[in-house]
Amino acid sequence: MANSVWRLIPLLSASGKLQMAIDQWLLEQHLAGKNPPTLRFYTWQPAAISLGYHQQRWPEFWQQLSWQGMPVELVRRPSGGRAVLHQGDLTYAVVASGFGSSRLKAYQTICEFLIEGWRAMGLDLHYGEAKRSYIHNPNCFGTATGADLVTPDGCKLIGSAQLRRGDAILQHGSMRLQPDVSFFSQVFGEELIPVKLPLSEGGDDLIATVIDVLSAAACRCFAIDLEVQPLSEEEWQDILETSNKLLQI
Repeated sequence: MANSVWRLIPLLSASGKLQMAIDQWLLEQHLAGKNPPTLRFYTWQPAAISLGYHQQRWPEFWQQLSWQGMPVELVRRPSGGRAVLHQGDLTYAVVASGFGSSRLKAYQTICEFLIEGWRAMGLDLHYGEAKRSYIHNPNCFGTATGADLVTPDGCKLIGSAQLRRGDAILQHGSMRLQPDVSFFSQVFGEELIPVKLPLSEGGDDLIATVIDVLSAAACRCFAIDLEVQPLSEEEWQDILETSNKLLQI
């Protein structure tokens, strides 16, 4: 039996507002049967803090932050969870359906390609364990839940969040590849212990390697083929309209 075909959207670097509009648009299109299951990777430019859909509390000074001379964007995700600082990270997004009704089981089914891919790169990851402090911590990377992936020594590498619409799921997550430790401390007021990556590359080469390995792992884990298909001009127009309807901070 032939593998099903998923869409792979090439790496995009864009503002947080636009990235969230793309993810939300992909979910709506997939739910309407107008777009196949999709995998994409992206970075945030300028640096941003994304807030969970229901998150109501965050420090006021976050609205005056800057990174490398640019204001840090504050944007609300369509998914749940706590605040994530997007600087030096790579974000993945999966939009698909047919994962069943259990939210945690869907998380773990989707996360298998992350676990397998990072294992191929020399890093073993396992699921975190939620602590009681999670609900009081505005920082997503301050605690690890069963939906997050941590290293054997307890450092959180990937924090994920999910949104369901009927049988369709958007799951996206941040992978901390090259975070600025002092900037993280400035934002959250706590120390960040960076994950020691087994890869020698840095910058764009590191991101390209991670995307290649994780894309191959997705093909194996989901029994799919990936077809590279950039967003068309018509799709961009739809997405820009979606971005104008996003929740404002």
